[in-house]
Parts: sequence; structure tokens; C-alpha cells
Amino acid sequence: MRVLGLMSGTSADGIDAVLVDFKGDPSKPKWKILNTCSCQYPSSTRKKIIQVGQGLKISSKNWLELAEEITELNAFAARKCDPESSAEVVGCHGQTLFHRSVERSKRGGSLQILLGPLLANILDQIVIYDFRSKDIAAGGHGAPLVALVDEALVGRLHGWRGVLNLGGIANLTIIPPKTGIDKTSECLGWDCGPANSLIDLAITESTQSSLTFDQDGSVASLGEPNLGIIEKWLKEPFFHLEPPRSTGREQFGFQDLQKRKQELGDISKEDLISTLTTFTASIISQDLDNIFRLKSIRLIELLVAGGGTKNLFLMRQLQKECCGVHIREINEIGIPSKYREALVFATLSWWNFIGKKVNPKYITGANKSILYGVRVDP
Repeated sequence: MRVLGLMSGTSADGIDAVLVDFKGDPSKPKWKILNTCSCQYPSSTRKKIIQVGQGLKISSKNWLELAEEITELNAFAARKCDPESSAEVVGCHGQTLFHRSVERSKRGGSLQILLGPLLANILDQIVIYDFRSKDIAAGGHGAPLVALVDEALVGRLHGWRGVLNLGGIANLTIIPPKTGIDKTSECLGWDCGPANSLIDLAITESTQSSLTFDQDGSVASLGEPNLGIIEKWLKEPFFHLEPPRSTGREQFGFQDLQKRKQELGDISKEDLISTLTTFTASIISQDLDNIFRLKSIRLIELLVAGGGTKNLFLMRQLQKECCGVHIREINEIGIPSKYREALVFATLSWWNFIGKKVNPKYITGANKSILYGVRVDP
């Protein structure tokens, strides 16, 4: 069955599209990528998405027009990736503009902007969208949904295997081994904290928007990280919450960056970016230490995906911080790093189409098995 997956993450840099053919057992499918494409958001659109996500007040008219624009841009990406409309179903995540993690006093919440019926009618195809609301209604965080699919796409080894996504936010999937006493264990997943979100904001601010990200980690590599401050930041309560755990730009966005810059004092742009980048690697390392301390899980391999894989300084820091773990890019096992999340939402859409429910208890914390996504016919 052919499925088209569309995804735009918290970095809000554009829409990734992947056309996939799925066959066989949905839990261990045979799949083949037929085509991929990526469409950048216009700079004005990206700026608006980030500003609204950081609390900018806009009118109802502007909300509607932003939703229409994002929907039309997804339709453009879909047609570019699958010009013959060969997919039987299109899975579209939409653009996250707000995420609220679960707290004791209130349920979680997550807002993805997309007009699903409009997309279905523009494309004249079945669309699956709104992937997070059922999970949240069932008491879950609604994130990270990629961890629901990783085991099916990546498979198991003879030891514990991890999949790390370095998007705006970092998230981890922990896959049990296929043999031994742990083979009956459940797949785990959670949001770790900021990956590129603080780095991108700091680069944009310090270069007066002439740059929007640290290409190849070149700025960070010229600086010296403040290890003392990083050690202090790692003690913040969020980083010691046991999974399920989720977060977004609301927690690790512009205001958080200003607070951290104030703590760092008068330092160079290079030292700032180096510190923030090393902080990301240190968060991952601490999470791996914590999962060993709490559950005696020690990874033998960590597959890394997302835009952060292009940050050479970040990848070097990960290698340095995560001693004893074989770290490699997910590309090496046949999953294009850039399109991993689009592939995930294509898989969830396939599962929705065939009626396969997923138990998210150990990933999002939702209290029942869920058919992810909402279907709309043209």
C-alpha cells in the first residue's frame, strides 16, 4: 500500500514529504521509500509560526489565514513528492504551535495547525491528521509519537537499542533486545529537552537574522563551553522527571534563552553557541545515565536522526559525552535522517487506514490503546 507522509517539526523550517510502499505484518513491515522531497517555508511564514508559538497575539482572521497557508503548503509538498497522486492515503502532521505537558493539576495539550478537510479536497485523497488529540484525551502527553513506530521500522538487536531525534526538541526511543531476559520488555520513549531550539534562536538573535542555524556547528566549534553552568542547568527539575515526559518551545524557547544568557553573563557569540550545543549533548548523556540507574538499561547502539546530525560539533560532543555507546546516523540502516519523522507519520497513517491500534502507555502515558489520527475523505 502506498502512503504519503508529511511532517513539519518544531524547528519550523519547512515540510518534509515521503512516499512509502508498505507490505506485510504492520508490526514488522516491509517498506520501501519511493520518493522524498522537502519544501522550505517562506521566511515570513517561518517567522510567524515561531512568533505565534512564543505567544504573539494575532487576530482570528490571521489564525485562519495561517492555517490555510500551512494547509496549502502541505498540499504543494504532497503534489511535488507524489505528482501522480499514487498514494492511497496521505498522513499529515500539521504544524505544532503550542504544546503543554501533563502536570498533576491539568491534562496535557498540543495544538497542530492544519485544515484536514481542506487538504483532502485540494488533493482529492484520503487524509489522516490530528494525531495527538486522542492520546491527550486518554491522559497521555501526545508526544513523542515517533517512539510508537521506531521498533516497527528499525527493529531489534541482541542488546538495547536507542533512536535519538535531534530536531527543535530532542527525543529518545529505547528498543528492547530480541533475545535474553529483557526481550519481553516494553519499548520506551520520552522528550529529553532542547536540541536545536535554543541554538537556532541564539544564532538568529546574535546574527540579526542573517543566519537561522549553526551550519555544521561551525560557530560552536570556535567557542569554549561553560561546563560549570551546564552542570547547574542539568540539575533543573524537568531533566529529572521520569518518563513519560514531553516538552516544546513553550518551555525551551525565547524566554528560556534570555534567562540562560543572563546566567552566562557577557560572553562571546561563539562561547554562547558552544555552551548551548554542549548542553544538548549533556542532556542526552544524563538521560542515558538515568535510565541505567533507574531500570538497568544500557544501550549498545544509538541511532541519531534529525537536523542536528548535520551539526558536526554536536555529534562530536555526543560521542564524547555518551561513552561506551556506539553512535551512528540512522541513514546507515536505510532510513534517511531528514525524512524519519515523515516516514513515522506515513506509518501511523497506514495503521489508521487498516485499523491497527497502538498501546502508548510506556511512551506517552495514555491509558488505553489508540487508533492514531483522524480520517477525512475528500
